[in-house]
Amino acid sequence: MVHEGRLLVVRRGREPGRGRWSVPGGRVEPGESVARACAREVREETGLDVEVGAVVGRVERAAPDGATYVIDDLACTVRGSTTPTAGDDADEVRWVTRDELAELPLVDLLLETLDGWGVLDSLR
Repeated sequence: MVHEGRLLVVRRGREPGRGRWSVPGGRVEPGESVARACAREVREETGLDVEVGAVVGRVERAAPDGATYVIDDLACTVRGSTTPTAGDDADEVRWVTRDELAELPLVDLLLETLDGWGVLDSLR
């Protein structure tokens, strides 16, 4: 999610990726749409309410148990306050510029993936 030229990122408090930075996200619960799961996960991890938009991109990543995660990233627009608060499995949450993002310890392939999808083009 990009707002005023900054990307919303969370420092993961649990595996996979504990201690590393990523975009908010998580599992889709049974009977839940991808959009509903996205809004719920953003709220749980950041305290922000969002309107979910189109799919920005999709990747598949190996899960620690040998399974495969299918990850859909969706564009979102913040509704209401833009001040995030870490919650659920996020240790910290912040809005970052492109340069700040590049300096963080990120989950594998995050920077390259977001760049390939054009997400970083809208960052300061």
